[in-house]
Amino acid sequence: MIKEFWGYLEAQYRKNALLTPILILAEVFMEVFIPLQMAKIINLGVLRGEISAVVRYGAGMVVMALLSLLFGVLAARTSVIASVGFAKNIREALFQRVQDYSFANIDRFSTASLITRLTADVNNMQMAFMMCIRMLVRSPVMLVSATFMAFYINARLALVFLLVIPVLGTALGWIASKTYPRFQVMLEKYDNLNARVQENLTAIRVVKAFVREPHEVERFSGAAQDLRAAQVRAEKLLVLNGPIMQLCMYSCMIAISWFGGRLIIGGSMEPGDLMSFISYVSQILMSLMMLSIIFVMLIMSRASAMRIREVLNESLDLTDANVSGDPQVEDGSICFEHVGFAYGKGAEVPDLQDITLSIASGETIGILGGTGSGKSTLAQLIPRLYDAQTGRVLVGGRDVREYRLETLRRQVAMVLQKNVLFSGTIRENLVWGDENATDEQIEEACRAAQAHEFITGFPDGYQTELGQGGVNLSGGQKQRLCIARALLSHPKIVILDDSTSAVDTATDSKIRAAFREKLKGTTTLIIAQRIASVMDADRIIVMNDGKIDAIGTHEQLLEHNAIYREVFESQQKGVA
Repeated sequence: MIKEFWGYLEAQYRKNALLTPILILAEVFMEVFIPLQMAKIINLGVLRGEISAVVRYGAGMVVMALLSLLFGVLAARTSVIASVGFAKNIREALFQRVQDYSFANIDRFSTASLITRLTADVNNMQMAFMMCIRMLVRSPVMLVSATFMAFYINARLALVFLLVIPVLGTALGWIASKTYPRFQVMLEKYDNLNARVQENLTAIRVVKAFVREPHEVERFSGAAQDLRAAQVRAEKLLVLNGPIMQLCMYSCMIAISWFGGRLIIGGSMEPGDLMSFISYVSQILMSLMMLSIIFVMLIMSRASAMRIREVLNESLDLTDANVSGDPQVEDGSICFEHVGFAYGKGAEVPDLQDITLSIASGETIGILGGTGSGKSTLAQLIPRLYDAQTGRVLVGGRDVREYRLETLRRQVAMVLQKNVLFSGTIRENLVWGDENATDEQIEEACRAAQAHEFITGFPDGYQTELGQGGVNLSGGQKQRLCIARALLSHPKIVILDDSTSAVDTATDSKIRAAFREKLKGTTTLIIAQRIASVMDADRIIVMNDGKIDAIGTHEQLLEHNAIYREVFESQQKGVA
């Protein structure tokens, strides 16, 4: 896993990551010799009354301390640069991987979980990486160096450490084995908490309209309480780490003070050596303390690293890796050959069952059916947002799996049920359809979508800033902007998935009239709930329970299809 993540260090960050341990070694080297200088100050200067020795060795100690400080500051700087760059690259890799996901891949991860992995989990990885290149180098080197110096001063007294290490190692090993799975559960609770926040903020207008704030607060409190309980369960084992370390530290200090004092009284050890020895003991025990902190961080980061790897190593459902060349979409013809599809694996009843359909290039096709009849699912197979599980879908006379995804989707423009706009100006949102579109082309598309009039009604016109998701627009205005955006891409196929449901019938009629004029030769699929939106189509497909119930013109279906006639009559009564 370390080898896998090491690849996310670019050359500039790798240089800082490698430089940090070198600076740390220099810092430790300076610190290790400071207690020796202190021993000489006491033994050769203070006890003998030689001020020159105090000044000489004291000056050396100050220089070593300043150099240690300098190397420490430089190491801190290089470690921050390396760790921040490391985290940036992981976030970019995660985001890019998610962009390559199919809808089916995204369905396997909740949005809240992906956000947690991009934020909290990456932060844990960043902190762990910084600790590794600094403290995980400093602590062992300091531990070994200080231990060597302690044995150099008095080998018998240094044997006290050997009694502590097995106790400490056994305790930390037990804590690690029990804590890791608890942190995994805790991060899942973070996902749930983020899901509550995201859902509430996305639907805040509905929450306020139905005065459900107390209910949402209660749900959030429940998620927060679950997270707190998971954190407590994980942390209550980790808190044992501190007391165990403190017990070992102070036990060593007491034992060394006792035995060291007896050695001084017996004349086999000088006071300066004992002071120096105690300093080395402090360095050793502080190194052990830092190792225990790193140990805790690594436990947390391991759980985060596994969650990040899940996203990075997710097998993509849709790829064009096996496509040879870059075949272009010749025309807008569409053909379904015995197509079957289900969202859930092993579903008893497929969402689409044995769909066989042929649409000529340039035809306008209406698709009508009740909720859950498979209208949108049928349309989403055309640009390969999902892949058919049985049968095949052809566009331009070629199986959609034989096109590169980018090539296919540039020729199939979709206006989905949920109208999605992004922060930025109206113009910036429109040029998603064609980033090189001229002002004249943008205006022409907006006129066809019946959007030009309301856009020019804003003080800033096409430069009007939109809030996130277009919150400062009505539902009908957002739909018309999404239609204009799709038209700008000049596709061979346009799919309007209930995209005029929020506009009045008169505007809907004008949009359809503009389509007939502007989209000659473009295959147009209009998915709708109201018959008025599809009645003048070349043909209308009636969907029912994932199957095609009937195909025909408005007049033919009105005469021969019971479902169509029932919908028509109910809507006519509504008009009356």
